[in-house]
Amino acid sequence: MFILSKLLLIAILPFTWIIVVFIGALVTKNNRLHKKLLFAGLILMYLFSVPLLLNTYAKLWRYPAAPLKNNKVYSCAIILGGFGSEKQDSTGYFNGASDRFIQALKLKATGKASHLLITGGNASITPDGFSEGCWVQGQLKDLNVPDSSVLIEGQSRNTIENAAYTKKLLAARHLPPPYLLVTSDFHMRRAMLIFQKSGIDVVPYPCHYVAGVEKQGLYSLLPAAETLHFWELYTKEIVGYVVAALHKY
Repeated sequence: MFILSKLLLIAILPFTWIIVVFIGALVTKNNRLHKKLLFAGLILMYLFSVPLLLNTYAKLWRYPAAPLKNNKVYSCAIILGGFGSEKQDSTGYFNGASDRFIQALKLKATGKASHLLITGGNASITPDGFSEGCWVQGQLKDLNVPDSSVLIEGQSRNTIENAAYTKKLLAARHLPPPYLLVTSDFHMRRAMLIFQKSGIDVVPYPCHYVAGVEKQGLYSLLPAAETLHFWELYTKEIVGYVVAALHKY
């Protein structure tokens, strides 16, 4: 299922559709079909590169954050991996999703969560010895976060495994629910589905907003290269959501 989801993602990426349409326009010997495919490719390229369409979709897909209760201290904040990546020398670095880590530190520093649980291993199809969770553990030590308040899960490859390993770890430490679930805004809907179906009582705490939050202006009708990249993130969520819905827990 893990490998199948990776392959399915490639097949339905908007950029893949665009490439296939343009290749079709190049190889066809039918002049009329060539023009239609070329026009279709240009339309697809425009639609998936303008922020307006992405921002509209992002707002519809968004899972709303739950207001935190005043003076309530949650026993644990679960931070999903994906904010730490591996360098060529097998060390780690903070990537564009590092707001997950920032919000985790904020929850701990402000007393909203007494413990932090970092869950994430290596999502590569051909993993080596790098584990995101273990790498993050070192980063927390450097910031003087007490080991006694940190739980590390460094084996999971995807969100389904995040939930499965997290459930066991929480039970072993006897931390009472509900728990704060910290992940990127675009990932929260899928994460909530998986954790709830796994029987874990979680409160959504989204962060790392990439679309659907800025004011819309004329610029939103202008193509932007990064918009195609963000569509990749949302397409991945669609695939993951379907896989999660079909998965037996």
